[in-house]
Amino acid sequence: MNKIRKGDQVVVLTGRDKGRRGTVLSRVDDERLIVEGVNVVKKHVKPNPMKGITGGVIDKTLSIHQSNVAIFNAATGKADRVGIKLLSADEQKSRKTRDNGVRVFRSSGAEIKV
Repeated sequence: MNKIRKGDQVVVLTGRDKGRRGTVLSRVDDERLIVEGVNVVKKHVKPNPMKGITGGVIDKTLSIHQSNVAIFNAATGKADRVGIKLLSADEQKSRKTRDNGVRVFRSSGAEIKV
């Protein structure tokens, strides 16, 4: 179970975008994420008339390692760590989840809603 998922609000902890907040757009693989408005670089693109691409300088969002971001806790207004709370058999049946736990904030123990 991934502690940070698509659609979560995250805060960047390190790097040139430190302190920036954004939404996770997608997961590239097990360790890397693409976050909206974070790690944006300028890329020079050659024109390709076969594909209908005009040349020029474009903005491209690159991936960032998941260890460099933390989930945003709206209740405290700060970044927070994520824990996994295991569900009992009754709770799991009522929730109809495939995994056997829910994500919670470490500081308060409150559930993270997606």
